[in-house]
Amino acid sequence: MTVTEIGPEIGRARRRKEDQRLITGRTRYTDNMVLPGMLHLAVVRSPFAHATITSINVDDAKASPGVVAIITGKDIADEQGSLPCAWPITPDQKAPPHPSIAVDHVAFAGEIVACIIARTAAAARDAIELVDVDYDELPVVLDLEEALTDSNFAHPDLGTNLSATWVFDSGDAGTGGDAVKAIADAEVVIERTYYQQRVIPAFMEPRSTVVDPTGEQITMWSATQIPHILRLMLALTLGISESKVRVIAPDVGGGFGGKLQVTPEEVITMLAARRTGKPCKYTETRSESLMAAHHGRAQVQRLKLSATKDGILTGLDVRLLADMGAYLGIVGPGVPILGAFMYNSIYKFPAYRFECKNLFTNKAWTDAYRGAGRPEATYAIERLMDDLAAELDMDPMELRRKNWITHEEFPFTTVCGLEYDSGNYEAATDKAMELFGYDELRAEQKTRRDAGDRVQLGLGISTFTEMCGLAPSRVLGSLDYGAGGWEYAQVRVLPTGNVEVVTGVSGHGQGHETAWSQIVADRLGVPFDNIEILHGDTQVAQKGMDTYGSRSLAVGGMAVVAAADKVIEKARTVAAHLLEANRDDIEFEAGKFSVKGTDQGLTLGEISLATFAGHNLPDGFEPSLDSDATYDPSNFSFPHGTHLAAMEIDTETGEATLRKYVCVDDIGNVINPMIVEGQVHGGLVQGIAQALFEEAVYDDAGTLVTGSFVDYLVPSAADLPSFTTDRTETPATSNALGVKGVGEAGCIASTPAIVNGVIDALRHLGVTDMKMPCSPFRVWSTLQEAASSGGSTGVAGDPPADVHPMSAAQTDTNSSGSLPTGDVQ
Repeated sequence: MTVTEIGPEIGRARRRKEDQRLITGRTRYTDNMVLPGMLHLAVVRSPFAHATITSINVDDAKASPGVVAIITGKDIADEQGSLPCAWPITPDQKAPPHPSIAVDHVAFAGEIVACIIARTAAAARDAIELVDVDYDELPVVLDLEEALTDSNFAHPDLGTNLSATWVFDSGDAGTGGDAVKAIADAEVVIERTYYQQRVIPAFMEPRSTVVDPTGEQITMWSATQIPHILRLMLALTLGISESKVRVIAPDVGGGFGGKLQVTPEEVITMLAARRTGKPCKYTETRSESLMAAHHGRAQVQRLKLSATKDGILTGLDVRLLADMGAYLGIVGPGVPILGAFMYNSIYKFPAYRFECKNLFTNKAWTDAYRGAGRPEATYAIERLMDDLAAELDMDPMELRRKNWITHEEFPFTTVCGLEYDSGNYEAATDKAMELFGYDELRAEQKTRRDAGDRVQLGLGISTFTEMCGLAPSRVLGSLDYGAGGWEYAQVRVLPTGNVEVVTGVSGHGQGHETAWSQIVADRLGVPFDNIEILHGDTQVAQKGMDTYGSRSLAVGGMAVVAAADKVIEKARTVAAHLLEANRDDIEFEAGKFSVKGTDQGLTLGEISLATFAGHNLPDGFEPSLDSDATYDPSNFSFPHGTHLAAMEIDTETGEATLRKYVCVDDIGNVINPMIVEGQVHGGLVQGIAQALFEEAVYDDAGTLVTGSFVDYLVPSAADLPSFTTDRTETPATSNALGVKGVGEAGCIASTPAIVNGVIDALRHLGVTDMKMPCSPFRVWSTLQEAASSGGSTGVAGDPPADVHPMSAAQTDTNSSGSLPTGDVQ
């Protein structure tokens, strides 16, 4: 396509505009920023998970070469404020103060106790070792289930480890029946406890912050997902006028929810810059990122599912323990609540109850991680559906078909009160099963079982939906969320006819610049290459609610559409005036305004130039076509899909191999198929990683022992097969684009598909459950326990306390099925 060619863009698999600068090194990440006279920060972190600070001696550090100043918590106790939590889920929620630098108490290993300001980054790091901190250790709270009854408290001043209890009951809400009664009266009831291990977002670019205090405004560059929210929260936390703060999110190397935070380091860098009057930079190391950036998941899920003997679901009772870590993150308390509305998933439950207890522990704080509550819910219900199918001796896909919402039933109001606007679970499942070869693989599974093969085959299923487009402000308000969910955009038509689009969402790998250009190109009839997308700078995009919860396209994209439509209506008025026609007779198509029934017409570029000149405009018409819009949807969007995994398990070594993965997602209309493929593939890898690879492990003292990529395992391309992906398209009816969202789909659906596949391969050997990640050592241990007990296992397979499960996952077993001799790597 040449620069002057205009054609359909939506649905076209264009390469991303932003990739050229990213892959050729012409981008600027925050850590690339160099300002005149800039100082560098390093922070001293507590080695203890729980302690009081008895003294801090910084004399030697102050004398270290290159050190300019040192800040302790006591130095800034009156000005640092407390880091914000924007989601108090109950009126009585308990929240300890969260200082950026601890004053006299540390609540997790990695909490900051002092900050070094030096002329070079190396000098700042060297001085860390010279700060002498005395601590009195306190008892640690690490186990979620013990936290409920423990006499030790993560924050002794609170006198409890319970932050809040949140309950939804469909009987009380009037959206369904009494779940407790339904389960008590049921013909079949299964009870399960599942564990969501801690995982770490592990984004590519470590967090970095630069602050320049030397202008009229204080300018912060930060590797953040939320420049607008960060600006507001910095102003509120530090008592600075919001108009005096500018936040810029330049190119950001991934986030996955891990950069949806107002961090201690951002506040400290701001305070350091204000105190010294010089630009300051902080960039974390990878180990600091794994230790002190917020973590995700970390839940205990106790569940009861009831059904008839024929497999019709009658009730669901969910009891969660959610680990907040040491402090409440910006939306951390609400993450389990997002999941509350998804445990019913695609199924027609008549009764449902959900209860969540948010608990403090002496570990790193938790908050949103790709999917935020919805992966946990999907994991639980999809594991339950497989377990119920086994209980009833029914094919797990048949059980799902008996209970899901059929395409004729949309729109459908769920037992939680949400209205699913559109979907076709049958179509997505049929296509996925055909691509997967489901019946053939079931036959192969039977053959392997009958033959007693060493390598067994399991088929994992995950049929899911999620609520995306985190937005409707009234809904968020009803859940006590501290902000709205609207989004802002502005479309500016330049005198040349080129277009600038300002968007309030801030990209960090999603392809916004490309997708927004495609939308506007089709809407205004302007060539794709003539459109520039501006974002991530609160001085340029003055308003916005930023990027998370698969909201960018369904909310931010719709704001762009609304602004573009206003441009068209303004231009129509000018066109009617210039063409001396009635406004109602002006048609607009492919970038040209014309009079009905004639060949008279003007392009948008011609009208833009005439408007800029202002020589011949309608009376009272302002000489500008520029338009802005704020869009607040009336409902969430609900993508769905069917994911199938074929797992091969070596019963002698415990090695779990993903042989084949097929997913068919329905994300509504597609703007750019290439971007969709990238989002799906990335999400799949993260969900599979939780199932097979990743776990943040603490020792008994509360020290993170997976503090580097040597121990915290993330998969590479070599660890996984090619994925087979496809789509069905059921347009959303809740927005004009018909889009639903795709950023979190793969991560939500893949984890239960993998674990269901592992269990399916081994169920006939007595294995009914296994903690994640399903590492070779854990699989092997579970098999040994099943063999020794002669019956089914519950949650089993934990390695000995002195063996880290991920390290043990690297070992093989010998042919007899026992652990090999020699050292564990």
